[in-house]
Amino acid sequence: MSNPLSNTPPLFPLDNYQIEDSIGYLLARTRTMLVKSSDEQLSEYKITHAQGAILLMLSTGKYSTAADLARETYTDAASMKRMIDRLAARGLILREPCARDRRLVNLVLTDDGAELAKQVPKHFCAVLNQHFEGFTVEEIGFLKSLLRRILVNSA
Repeated sequence: MSNPLSNTPPLFPLDNYQIEDSIGYLLARTRTMLVKSSDEQLSEYKITHAQGAILLMLSTGKYSTAADLARETYTDAASMKRMIDRLAARGLILREPCARDRRLVNLVLTDDGAELAKQVPKHFCAVLNQHFEGFTVEEIGFLKSLLRRILVNSA
């Protein structure tokens, strides 16, 4: 947000806004393209990008509840529940009551889920390698640093 007392002009002036040139639009379209390609890559396992991401996130041990996953992925609770239901029906995750707080339910990968989670990075990397062909390591590093700055500014 710009400071109304500042004389610095805004980085994104309204007077010539074009959706096709909008950073938000370009980021969203890029994400959509990457997700679509990931869905195609993961189709052999009959899971989507979102489901693969859930398996991968659970495999890290940093996330253990549906609420954790929903917060991190900015997914509404009902959608997250449906994804978890599908993964549980496939025998890839289990719901276990939390020993410390009976109101909480922890999500745990089954052996099949853990094995599938190990395959997900290979497919995510294949998608990234395809779409970032021709980029240098330095360009990728610079893009990451810019995206991290946006995240810091959002905190």
